[in-house]
Amino acid sequence: MQIDPRNDVLGLIDVQPTFMPNGELPVADGDLIIPVVNRLLRRFDHAFATQDWHPAAHASFASAHPNRQPYDTIELSYGTQVLWPDHAIAGSASAAIHPAIDQTRIEAIIRKGFRPTLDSYSAFFENDRTTATGLEGWLRQRGFTRLFLCGLATDFCVAWSAEDAVRLGFSVAVIQDACRGIGLPTPNGRTTLQDAHDRLLRLGVRFVTADTI
Repeated sequence: MQIDPRNDVLGLIDVQPTFMPNGELPVADGDLIIPVVNRLLRRFDHAFATQDWHPAAHASFASAHPNRQPYDTIELSYGTQVLWPDHAIAGSASAAIHPAIDQTRIEAIIRKGFRPTLDSYSAFFENDRTTATGLEGWLRQRGFTRLFLCGLATDFCVAWSAEDAVRLGFSVAVIQDACRGIGLPTPNGRTTLQDAHDRLLRLGVRFVTADTI
């Protein structure tokens, strides 16, 4: 898969210590993507990154809801919300882009989830699916039309970002070996990882590996 430097951009989704082993919301083997992401950054001329960036007592934290536990679900004004352990607290070291990531090719950083009552998975919209982050405008002004996404977690922030990118008219590829997922059980007997994969395939998202780019 040939990279076109005029049209292609690499997107790093939430590659932050908070989601790594020993972080507040660890994704299994999340740290293993770091060398893969750094190799990808050397191949792309352009890249952006996102950061989960929450105030304390954010509405998505289980600790903000009496008698609730992490991974419970509740209904908020914008729909069903998974309750998470406290994580990615704005300004903390664990909310920074992971220090082992080579940021010299990262041209823009989008922070999301900073509104106290509104969670954010997608790089493009908060979870009400209407409040924009500004990423779409940046991509269009720069002339990028194809996104290669990597990061954490595959079935939440990467998947929602890919879905919104397609909805906005971008071509999208997810780099599987530069992502890791959570895989929560779903009522249909599957996992959030399986459901996200199938949903994205139906939308036309391509799944690739780093060595095929």
